[in-house]
Amino acid sequence: MSEQPAETLRETVRRRYAAAAVKVTEGGTACRGPHPGEVEEHFGATLYAADERDALPAGAVAASLGCGNPTAVADLREGERVLDLGSGGGIDVLLSARRVGPAGRAYGLDMTDEMLQLALANAKKAGATNVEFLKGTIEAIPLPAGSIDVVISNCVINLSTDKAAVFAETFRVLTPGGRIGVSDVVADDTLTPAQRAGRGDHVGCVAGALSFTEYREGLEAAGFMDVGITPTHSVADGMHSAVVHATKPQSGAKTSRTTGSADTC
Repeated sequence: MSEQPAETLRETVRRRYAAAAVKVTEGGTACRGPHPGEVEEHFGATLYAADERDALPAGAVAASLGCGNPTAVADLREGERVLDLGSGGGIDVLLSARRVGPAGRAYGLDMTDEMLQLALANAKKAGATNVEFLKGTIEAIPLPAGSIDVVISNCVINLSTDKAAVFAETFRVLTPGGRIGVSDVVADDTLTPAQRAGRGDHVGCVAGALSFTEYREGLEAAGFMDVGITPTHSVADGMHSAVVHATKPQSGAKTSRTTGSADTC
């Protein structure tokens, strides 16, 4: 794993995604994969159904940099409040807003000004009135405790250098009984951090990925239960896009008890 300081890595991530947003704004298409500059079929808008892509502004689709489609697995319901960690150009926020309807609300959180500007423009083009974009980091979510029903994220948590803080903050903002539906890159338990780094860089969503066991244990340490991790497709040797589910106990109290099993490779 990279030995760069956490703040250096965060700034590298910020600059990479700022550049991606500017490229889309200028009429291009953002791309991300295990190797810088490589258009990778396992990332991006092709992971969404054609009818979903067709219903959104072209800028939201072009800015898609994820490794899955969390809105398809989060089982969003009418009237729910949804938070997308690392919302980028807004594709998952806009899809979530459609699913939760006028009585619900979809929030997007991003640390990159250029992405936030692009997301706001996309929301305006889409005519979405039940969305809100917030500036901040996923390690310090600028929302009150117990204010969100569902947290989603698309290939962003792996970019954090403090995943324990991300899991703790996610737990904090969820209501009792709230849940997460996340798409992320996860490594086989047999891969060391050095081996993960050898398969791709941190900004390309590979070097910073947790293993299946690390991901499950991190969520459980934060208090989540019913943790399930299901790989969907390979993004590099021993590295997988995966769907991650977990639930905050109804009591809201932390628990280290394992109440769900993870599906791993």
